[in-house]
Amino acid sequence: MIKLDLTKVAPVVEATEMKDYAARVAAAQQSLEDGTCPGNDFLGWLHLPSSITPEFLAEVKAVAKTLREECEAVVVAGIGGSYLGAKAVIEALSNSFQWLVNDERQNPTILFAGNNIGEDYLSELTTYLRGKRFGVINISKSGTTTETALAFRLLKKQCEEQRGKETARKVIVAITDARRGAARTCADKEGYKSFVIPDNVGGRFSVLTPVGLLPIAVAGFDIDELVRGAKDMEQTAALPLEENPAAQYAVARYALYTKGKKIEILANYQPKLHFVAEWWKQLFGESEGKDKKGIYPASVDLTTDLHSMGQWIQDGERTIFETVISVETPEHTLLFPSDDENLDGLNFLAGRRVDEVNKMAELGTQLAHVDGGVPNIRIAIDRLDAYHLGQLIYFFEKACGIHCQLLGVNAFNQPGVEAYKKNMFALLGKPGYEKETEAIRERIAGEKR
Repeated sequence: MIKLDLTKVAPVVEATEMKDYAARVAAAQQSLEDGTCPGNDFLGWLHLPSSITPEFLAEVKAVAKTLREECEAVVVAGIGGSYLGAKAVIEALSNSFQWLVNDERQNPTILFAGNNIGEDYLSELTTYLRGKRFGVINISKSGTTTETALAFRLLKKQCEEQRGKETARKVIVAITDARRGAARTCADKEGYKSFVIPDNVGGRFSVLTPVGLLPIAVAGFDIDELVRGAKDMEQTAALPLEENPAAQYAVARYALYTKGKKIEILANYQPKLHFVAEWWKQLFGESEGKDKKGIYPASVDLTTDLHSMGQWIQDGERTIFETVISVETPEHTLLFPSDDENLDGLNFLAGRRVDEVNKMAELGTQLAHVDGGVPNIRIAIDRLDAYHLGQLIYFFEKACGIHCQLLGVNAFNQPGVEAYKKNMFALLGKPGYEKETEAIRERIAGEKR
């Protein structure tokens, strides 16, 4: 089970202060359970792990098996929560150099599109896919999200041209709304296999729906273990504060926030966790950044970023705290070699595991940052495998839900995301936006004068 160390948030927040939040945490937990919190129509994630049946997982794995057999590459088209969760898990569990060992690959290369509007990116992707047996997982509730819809239109056309309409129907899968929207209409019309995005689960909480489970299964990873880990954490995260690491993390964040710590830096010492941090940033940033409130979520990959961001963390403005994800046991063993000349002076490490060096870098950095006035939270997982990633995903989701209750914001909406879309559509002259187009063009003209 996840181990949480809060001893180094003192003296900014003392242990006795944490206990004072027990009643508020219990109320937050109850409001989530009762569905009386703001955004209560998006609480489907709360008991999602325990609701997933073996039959459902078998269906997901059967579709994944078809894609593995029929494709050498599968493109996941989605943005935000529709791709970050899957990418986080796949990157965390993959060989770091998988793209160089394709000859040994038994599963398709998983690629991602629809998360940007980069013309070069899409051009290079479609060029790479020429002549390849590829499939597409299109993830969109509405089917009209600009980034994803644009990518899917390109990929659908190319897949049909290269593989024929009949085969394309087998290797294009839709994950979308149950009844409505452009993506649902397209899936029904073309006869694609489809899965439903539950109405009561928002994108950033959707890793354990087909949104995340299907791409992860196509990549060849164990979704049964992922769900099992999340289910175990679901039970633990329902306990009272003193036994609940997710609630304790939420309280520590809130207490630090009230003391002026407005920025949280999520750090890891395992490069494979980079996209876990990217998913975490969306989860917390989009959930709590409302009503002029919320902790700003940032991330660093250590020890790499100690040679860039390390200076700022050590000596910069003291508005930050640091949360470290630590993996207790790596999957491989590599001993540091001895060298007769010892020009680098590192023979004192000969025969020791590289991970020991990494752990001492972690501990040394933690002590230095705490001495520099940076409160530090440590989250330790036993191994970087599907089971423990499932735990970590649900741990963060539940902590986010509780923290937003403490903040007094709706964790499950994202009103600020719509502003750029309205401006973009107006600038592009989208039908129905004529008044907005005229207004924004007048504004731009006025700013140029």
